[in-house]
Amino acid sequence: MIPTSEPTARLRPGEGAIARLACLVLQPVLTRVVRRVAARHPSLFARLGPHQATDFLIDPVELPFALHLRPDPQALVFRAVPRDTAPQVGATIRGRFLLLLELIDAEQDGDAAFFSRDLEISGDTEAVVRLRNALDDIDGSLAEEASAMFGTPGRTVLARLRRAYPDATKPREYA
Repeated sequence: MIPTSEPTARLRPGEGAIARLACLVLQPVLTRVVRRVAARHPSLFARLGPHQATDFLIDPVELPFALHLRPDPQALVFRAVPRDTAPQVGATIRGRFLLLLELIDAEQDGDAAFFSRDLEISGDTEAVVRLRNALDDIDGSLAEEASAMFGTPGRTVLARLRRAYPDATKPREYA
């Protein structure tokens, strides 16, 4: 199991600077997206119950940063953080970016991804299950909704991301 309070790996020279720059550039987008999702889907928070105050680290392994989420409607946090400065969290969800995106939209089976080791969960598993159930209750695609906020450029970026990971939607074969 991967500890939730330590970075996932040692950084190579220059990676920390790249991660910090990516976080700065991405933050306004994340803030806009999380505010819109919160405004359009307030029921999401009720499903989380006591885990609204849980800090989650969502770690897309091939990106130079992770995402820190605290789904508390009174103190909502969704920010990109360099792995070496990631905060203490109650739960960590780690996997390939497109898999994580597809899990948000219930396009992938989280249990299958977990048991195939494509998805790693550590920390408070009840909080992760509550988050998953809350996301499953949302009608439509949060990824499509977020990309539409940015018009044609946003939809184009999402389409390109999905094409960039052609094998991510296929289950892995095991002998």
